[in-house]
Amino acid sequence: MELQSLAQAGLFYGKDVFDRERYTRIREIAAEMLAHMSDIPVETVAGLFCNEVGYQTPKIDTRAAVFQDGKILLVQERNGKWALPGGWCDVGLSVGENTCKEVMEEAGLVVVPEKVIAVQDRARHNKPDYAYSICKIFVQCRPVGGSFTENPETQDARYFEEDRLPALAEEKNTPEQIALCFRAYREEHWKTLLD
Repeated sequence: MELQSLAQAGLFYGKDVFDRERYTRIREIAAEMLAHMSDIPVETVAGLFCNEVGYQTPKIDTRAAVFQDGKILLVQERNGKWALPGGWCDVGLSVGENTCKEVMEEAGLVVVPEKVIAVQDRARHNKPDYAYSICKIFVQCRPVGGSFTENPETQDARYFEEDRLPALAEEKNTPEQIALCFRAYREEHWKTLLD
């Protein structure tokens, strides 16, 4: 991942034609290495891993911790696993706006973001490893209206007690991350956790 990132920056900022050739080859080697490690065809890896321009930065994933009566809201995805409502942060939306949008799309609820619980490097907390870097931002939200309707992304939405969680989509949120959200909910003067 680091080689690909360095090559991408070199391709964006480099002016010398020979340096650009070297950066292109480094990028190809990085894709070949990842393909070898993952048994994914190199063409597929290159399409996912080497398709951006400019200085490489992490993708942003927002996750909403919505509480009601001491329980946390989870949505059931099409694979049957449960997750905090959330997803990629869209261009043009703030973290708060994106969090609210995701809760509306996945759970049918209107929410108000109240505090940032944590900002985490996904690679340090979730598996499997991805070929790109992700910054996860957990936001505590208060529900103010709406109701769940089945949609293309989720088939159910329910509130759960901390000790009665269903099977989680751990690539999106682990039991430890849910526990962290409960701790932030209970603590009046929560200090945002940063990796």
